[in-house]
Amino acid sequence: MQALETLESSVRLYSRLFPTVFSRARGSILLTQNGRKVIDFLSGAGALNYGHNNHQLKAAIAEYLASDAVVHGLDMATPAKLEFLETFSSVILHERGLKYRFQFVGPTGANAVEAALKLARKVTGRQNIISFTRGYHGLSLGAIAATGNRFHRTASGVSLSGVTFMPYDGYFGPSIDTADYMRKVLLDQSSGTDAPAAILVETVQGEGGVNVACREWLQSIQSIAKEAGALFIVDDVQMGCGRTGEFFSFEFAGLSPDIVVLSKSLSGYGLPLSMLLIKEAADAWRPGEHTSTFRGNNLALVSATAAINIYWRCRTFSQDVHRMGNFLRHRLEAISFNLGNRFDVRGRGMVWGFDCQTAEIAETTARKAFDKGLIVERCGPADQVLKLLPALTIDSETLSQGLEIFEDALAETLNQVPAA
Repeated sequence: MQALETLESSVRLYSRLFPTVFSRARGSILLTQNGRKVIDFLSGAGALNYGHNNHQLKAAIAEYLASDAVVHGLDMATPAKLEFLETFSSVILHERGLKYRFQFVGPTGANAVEAALKLARKVTGRQNIISFTRGYHGLSLGAIAATGNRFHRTASGVSLSGVTFMPYDGYFGPSIDTADYMRKVLLDQSSGTDAPAAILVETVQGEGGVNVACREWLQSIQSIAKEAGALFIVDDVQMGCGRTGEFFSFEFAGLSPDIVVLSKSLSGYGLPLSMLLIKEAADAWRPGEHTSTFRGNNLALVSATAAINIYWRCRTFSQDVHRMGNFLRHRLEAISFNLGNRFDVRGRGMVWGFDCQTAEIAETTARKAFDKGLIVERCGPADQVLKLLPALTIDSETLSQGLEIFEDALAETLNQVPAA
């Protein structure tokens, strides 16, 4: 670890939170250099929905590499790309009654957000983007302008413009429908808010504290976008690819976004891959108008195709995610109940937040959990929420062991740190 202190930038984060050298990984288990086993409830911040070194996906990657097939080809046609397009279209889109064009962009979620906002502005001729309180969309300049967290915004070093923030579902409590407020502001010609090019939303705000939007609110937001003449964009970077139980996080609400942003677990193996799904009417690009050297990496497309074929050709996997998610929710609610219901539990599928109320409790619990053999991350406006993102493929025994460690770490913390 001393080498990191000496050689790596001070911007590093996770090596500070989990100060050890990890040498190997399989499924939901990480091995440190000294042989200690650690259960992973972080899953690459959502980039490893199918676990570390998934052997079925690894086999597809190894076979492709051994064949000397094209790995980097800009956006040229390759068998790997064609197979991915056809598989995704038939297995994911057609089965859900959706029709989109694909745009491969730079390899990160922020790259995809940037492309989506740029396209929305081109299509509508407008500049303003509607984003939401506590939303997170990345840290490049366009994406960070739509990100709510002041810590990240301040680090940009420049004035961030072109975005108007609206209150997310439940921001003022359960009794106030923030969609009604938003509709009034956007449709009032004298509200002072510029007509939007797009409304950008997460159905579950991961980094914002695992804030969950309800079906009716999301449906209202989609309707408002149409009434306002704006594109409706769902950022499914962290919550897509099965994290909430269905492949897309918006399926439960019956939405049909104009643009869907995907990345993180899209490749299935942790390889960088990012893309937009664009309705044909919104595909206004001219050839080469938005490019990237590392878009649509063929190796990532191979693993992405394998993940779809293995996990999404029938409903069994989705049902298993819901089942495991319900188990996770019940255990977390029981932990909260045993502690006098002082802590809020919220989430969907296999993403759950345990609101510790104070950053000190969350930080101490995460540190103790790591000492006991569990990785769990903090999130929320003050890093007061513990976010649980186990692999969707985790087995019941490992999930239970992780939750036992979590409960023990929290109990020890509360013996030292008073609850709010």
